[in-house]
Amino acid sequence: MSDQYFMRMAFDLAAKGKGSTSPNPMVGAVVVKGNRLIATGWHKRCGADHAEIVALKKAGGRARGAKLYVTLEPCFHYGRTPPCVDQVIDSGIREVVIGMVDPNPLTRGKSIAKLRRAGIKVRTGILRPDAERLNEIFVKYMRSQMPFVAAKCAQTLDGKIATVTGESKWITSSKTRDYARRVRDEFDAILVGVNTVLRDDPRLNGVRKTKRLKKIILDSSLKTPLTARLFKGARPADCVIAVTHKASPAKIKQFQNKGARLIICPAKDGRVDLKCLLKALAKEEITSILMEGGARVIGGALKEKLVDKLYIYVAPKIIGDQDALSSVVGVGTVNIGRSIRLKNLTSRNIGQDILLTGYV
Repeated sequence: MSDQYFMRMAFDLAAKGKGSTSPNPMVGAVVVKGNRLIATGWHKRCGADHAEIVALKKAGGRARGAKLYVTLEPCFHYGRTPPCVDQVIDSGIREVVIGMVDPNPLTRGKSIAKLRRAGIKVRTGILRPDAERLNEIFVKYMRSQMPFVAAKCAQTLDGKIATVTGESKWITSSKTRDYARRVRDEFDAILVGVNTVLRDDPRLNGVRKTKRLKKIILDSSLKTPLTARLFKGARPADCVIAVTHKASPAKIKQFQNKGARLIICPAKDGRVDLKCLLKALAKEEITSILMEGGARVIGGALKEKLVDKLYIYVAPKIIGDQDALSSVVGVGTVNIGRSIRLKNLTSRNIGQDILLTGYV
């Protein structure tokens, strides 16, 4: 069996941790001796044993003289757990095959060098593009110190998210909406503009009961009602409202008394400066954000080049009104040649609806 076979097995293991490991990456590990599978492991949650350690503990003495496949370079530094590289060396592993070098500067290349100094053969870059895609959130966060931002919209075939009267329930099917809620669980936070809160009064929940999703509202003047449904069942500290100095100090105090967090941001064109907010959230180890609207929030983020990925749910419906609300507003493209083009576009059917996913 090939290196690619065992590395893909490690990728599949790593993916089991999707949405549960932040701010850590997803990692999978496989211990092999003479093409015989000895043990496997994956990182389940932040603070738990890393994938290599799980696999090595299962392997025990059988790890001596074996080969370790791991999707990401073993960690070099003390964090919430001890360095993995030392335990790999102590296990007696003779060769380590790595999907990609860790982009974290605390580890980047250091563990590889230490393994080689210990006489262990190391090969890197096996299926590297797949390894980077698996951990696209972690890679973006480490390289830019900014969260990975995905924007999501549900629209008709003619690109509308509501009728001219504002009616929007429901454009997509219940099956698609259930799928979209499951996608929320892959992110650290959900972000919407205050108009979405006022119009739809969403809960912004995922599916997993154990998942603590942050709920972020862009609300320059603090118009969010204290009775908004997004607060129900959520820990108040997980609800973050980004305001500007236009917000009333008295109302700020009301929300603080409720336990909600407020971040006072500089204003840009009368709205919350989104880039400044994202930088502040990154410092709090929020590594990924799913932006769910409204149209001007997504348009503004695209214009500022703050969006990495798009989820576009398309229903087989046509509203056919030029005054109906479009899914993206405010980019201001006047030249078709300079319009935003998505890369690596994929599609999948969800019942009669279609999900388009692409990168900006």
